[in-house]
Amino acid sequence: MTFDLTKRPRRLRRSGFLREIVAEHSVSVNDFIIPLFVQDGTGVEIEIPSMPGYHKRSLDLTIEHVKQLRDYGLKAVLLFVQVSDGLKDNAGVEALNKLGLMQRAVEAIKLAVPELIVFTDVALDPYSKFGHDGIVKEGHIENDSTVEVLAKMALSHANAGVDFVAPSDMMDGRVAAIRSGLDAGGFQHVGIMSYSAKYASCFYGPFRDALDSSPGFGDKKTYQMNPANSLEGVKEALIDIEEGADIVMVKPGMPYLDVALRLKEASEVPVASYQVSGEYAMIKAAAARGWIDEEAAILESLIGFKRAGVDLIATYFGLDYAKIMKR
Repeated sequence: MTFDLTKRPRRLRRSGFLREIVAEHSVSVNDFIIPLFVQDGTGVEIEIPSMPGYHKRSLDLTIEHVKQLRDYGLKAVLLFVQVSDGLKDNAGVEALNKLGLMQRAVEAIKLAVPELIVFTDVALDPYSKFGHDGIVKEGHIENDSTVEVLAKMALSHANAGVDFVAPSDMMDGRVAAIRSGLDAGGFQHVGIMSYSAKYASCFYGPFRDALDSSPGFGDKKTYQMNPANSLEGVKEALIDIEEGADIVMVKPGMPYLDVALRLKEASEVPVASYQVSGEYAMIKAAAARGWIDEEAAILESLIGFKRAGVDLIATYFGLDYAKIMKR
């Protein structure tokens, strides 16, 4: 049997090289922001049980790790810190400490690897005795008083030498307050990557285990977004852009790529997405049981972000990907 076919899409799939040269999207180490967990101490490296292969490190070992990232061509990191319970309160005092772990980490990394782009998490949950992203009053998360502290926190990171602050709290008006505070402090060059569409997701579980930052009561649904909403994510991001955000982020990643695509179509700034700890843990767990090919799953998941129009991917797989590409 013969067919009179003039259009045969399979012609462009005949070989590996051919598929590569006509590929619509590609992934590069330039696309990645690598999350790092920093804790106090010296010579400390602790694997996170729910994130196999990923570690919390003391600052000295974090410095060695970022040098390795640099050597593999990775260019950006996003810092999170674990503070002791004794330093947690309901006012964010330790978050503003110029000698705090986050501030020392920024200074040390920029000194050791000056060209590395350093982003810092700006939120109160690591410093809160309640595990919430804001100041708690009578069981409620206060918006405006939290924003005041966040603006001061961002300024302290700028004083330490950060390149971008990344507010992840989802309080209303915090981007405008942070931009105003940075500019008034002479830090017009410090950028803001705003978690603009951050959803109240179950996929954050391993991250909260890593930093011991689970909410002590209730949940975060009064400030993080409803997973049922996508238009709201675009609205939030456009407000952040108007207030001065240089980059906007959707979090989590793969379950919300539709939101990333809508945001990319609606905005004129780079769009980031965070492949969160739960996404990492699922791939790792399935691969450990032989249910999926880990390397193939990493590559396929990352190209999905690019296909959705994402410019920057915060991912725990960045170094894995770089090593795969080096082979």
